[in-house]
Amino acid sequence: MTAPPVSVAEAVERAADVAENVARPLVDRTDSGVWPAEALRALQASGLGGMAAPRALGGAGLGLSGVAAVGEVLGRVCASTALCFGMHSVATAVIAAKPTDRQRKEFLDAIVAGEHLTTLALSEPGTGAAFWLPQTTMTQIDTGMRVDGEKSFVTNGGEADSYVVSTVAADPEAPVGQFSCVLVPGDSDGLTWTDAWNGIGMRGNSSRRARLDGVHLGVDHLLGAEGDQIWYVFEVVAPYFLMAMAGGYLGVAQASLDEATAHLGRRAHAHTGRRLATEPILQHRLGVLWAQVERTRRLVHWAAEEGDAGGPSALLGLTSAKAEVAQCAVEVTNEAMTLVGGIGYRDRSPLERHLRDARAADVMSPTTDILRTWTGRAALGLPLLGD
Repeated sequence: MTAPPVSVAEAVERAADVAENVARPLVDRTDSGVWPAEALRALQASGLGGMAAPRALGGAGLGLSGVAAVGEVLGRVCASTALCFGMHSVATAVIAAKPTDRQRKEFLDAIVAGEHLTTLALSEPGTGAAFWLPQTTMTQIDTGMRVDGEKSFVTNGGEADSYVVSTVAADPEAPVGQFSCVLVPGDSDGLTWTDAWNGIGMRGNSSRRARLDGVHLGVDHLLGAEGDQIWYVFEVVAPYFLMAMAGGYLGVAQASLDEATAHLGRRAHAHTGRRLATEPILQHRLGVLWAQVERTRRLVHWAAEEGDAGGPSALLGLTSAKAEVAQCAVEVTNEAMTLVGGIGYRDRSPLERHLRDARAADVMSPTTDILRTWTGRAALGLPLLGD
């Protein structure tokens, strides 16, 4: 395996190589609903598997900035690959936040070595967008813990080697509403998968429903301490998830802009020979799109840098970034399809795929509406959750 990258620029270069040489030739197959195994394995082999793990634990330590930048270069080619790898990176950051020695040896070392793929399993059928309020239960037993419940929309479902699962805290004396996180190996007895993903977009991400029926775990599978789940969700999951998704969907927006730019540059009116690129109104509309993508990109990467530095505006930037990217990706792709005309509207055109993929950005929790509310609360100095 290649050594971990030493900089964000190096990580982007490696990710771009995988995107172009592995993901792009398979993009139509991935969009048909096939999980992008080859691209994910190539990313791991390139030393990017532990990108989100700190250097003290053997990772690259590239933080939010690395996750956002790699997500963008992958999303520009294949949004499903960007989502799958992004979720691995988010879960890696969670595992690396407070690892025990055993967790480091059994999970993190393999993640950094590119031999272990992980992901999140937080959403549930009954909790809607409030993924931080699990109903899955964890019970203390003589051998450790027993987990029972159901998870939905698990990216990399049935394909990952481990899953970060949120549960109601097992301690019978824990306050009501206290939750925990556990690490569930993918081959655990009692873990089964249903409902193959059949969405209109992001078709390759294997977003499936998991059943946990009496899954037995040792005490070392608890992440952090009992009741730490809310801390994990808002201090680790949310920042890394928001940057991974913002980066990926920013790549989709850029890809749509690229399609429109290339089309205007090569097409001409048959009866006059006049190139579309010489039409002032089309130049104007393309200029508007370029500015929208560029200002959104600057927000995303500034938010990542502010988050990595622990800056005073990090929360505002992080909560705004995914919401802004969601709007940007949908609007730019819609307008690009208009500029391209009927060619872009045909079935399985790149813009058709981008539009289907982009629509997921608004509904992935935290949804755009939730993020706008959180940004407003943060601007007012209020906690994100509360009356």
